[in-house]
Amino acid sequence: MEQEKNLQAEQNTELPEKRSLPIYALFLANTVSLIGDRLMFIAIPWLVLQTTGSASKAGITAFFEMLAVVLSSFFGSQLLDKLGFKRVSILGDVASGIAVMLIPLCYETIGLSFWQLQVLVFLAGLLMTPGSSARYALLPDLIKLSRMPAERANSLYDGVSRVSGFFGAPLAGVLILVIGTSNLLWVDGVTFFFSALLLAWSIPASKAKPREQGQEQGNYLQNLKEGLTFLRRTPVMFAIAITIMITNMLDQGMSGVLLPSYGQKILESPVSLGWLSAAWGGAAFAGTLLFAAIGHRLPRRLTFGLCFCFSTILRFFALALGLPLPILIVSYAIGGVAIGPINPILSTMEQELVPAELRARVFGALTAMAFLGMPIGGLVAGFLVDWLGITPGILIFGCIYLLSTISLLFNPSLKGMDQSKRTTIADGIQ
Repeated sequence: MEQEKNLQAEQNTELPEKRSLPIYALFLANTVSLIGDRLMFIAIPWLVLQTTGSASKAGITAFFEMLAVVLSSFFGSQLLDKLGFKRVSILGDVASGIAVMLIPLCYETIGLSFWQLQVLVFLAGLLMTPGSSARYALLPDLIKLSRMPAERANSLYDGVSRVSGFFGAPLAGVLILVIGTSNLLWVDGVTFFFSALLLAWSIPASKAKPREQGQEQGNYLQNLKEGLTFLRRTPVMFAIAITIMITNMLDQGMSGVLLPSYGQKILESPVSLGWLSAAWGGAAFAGTLLFAAIGHRLPRRLTFGLCFCFSTILRFFALALGLPLPILIVSYAIGGVAIGPINPILSTMEQELVPAELRARVFGALTAMAFLGMPIGGLVAGFLVDWLGITPGILIFGCIYLLSTISLLFNPSLKGMDQSKRTTIADGIQ
């Protein structure tokens, strides 16, 4: 009898008490923070186009914003290892809120020149990424704590980012007309503070010391090398990382320059631009919910490749054809449903394949690779618009995007996508 009690006690220490509040609080905090991001992503390029009329300058702004994201992605993993996921997520949100609020504060008081805007945008991007990365790094442990299926949890986590576009984009368009572009950034700053408070209250403190979460620390370059070495030795993750690096570069050019220019010059309204983004985000959220229900039954590689290709056609080429706004909205909505499974599949694979002791380093390396080309995407898009025009720029970006996503269906390295289903997320959590 005593042996049975001891065995039961050991099992209880291995499997913590089920708690669902932390993971749902994380979903809510991420939703609010990402709605704020949507406000900024529309407000900043619109402010530049409104005050300068130059797509090239909008591209330069996108370049500095994403350059900061890339740099903080490379160096952020060391910060996560030293301070811990919860602490970095809270500090990152607070610092981001302050940085974003400096933009309207300077604009409305001492004035804001173009180069000063670049400094503040760079600062905001630099501080934003560690908090976002920390929230994502918290997810696997909260999945284990809630005992929620990994596919479902990752679909919901990605779904909140999708639904943030549904609410944030049209809200941005309306608020630009009602309160002005600069005032919109005050609202964005408030969302960061709300996220920080919610996470501080709801997320349990880790029993491990921050340094234990990363195991052996070493120096930053050594940690980064470990993360990149793990990716290089895992062909399926390395192949996907390269593809995502290319598509993210094109996405940044699209969202940071091409789409705002299309909204200003062709749609002639920030509200119309907001409805397009809302259709995409809301439908993508529906796509993640659909995948949450049936995703574990689908072949990952085929689902991943076909959904990526289909969403590309409906997004880029619908704009290039100059279709009326109602048809564009429908096209974006269908494409949004198709894009829904992409991030949940990626997240589930990462959590299955990456050991807990390497999580911060590998996730940091993945994020850095994903963001590496994004500064170039915005810069190239800006000069393309000024040189060739909006529609040719969209068409060029769309063709490159389609070629990249079609390759997913034929790359032999991606055969491992379905094989990774043999591993469970619990195997990678300590």
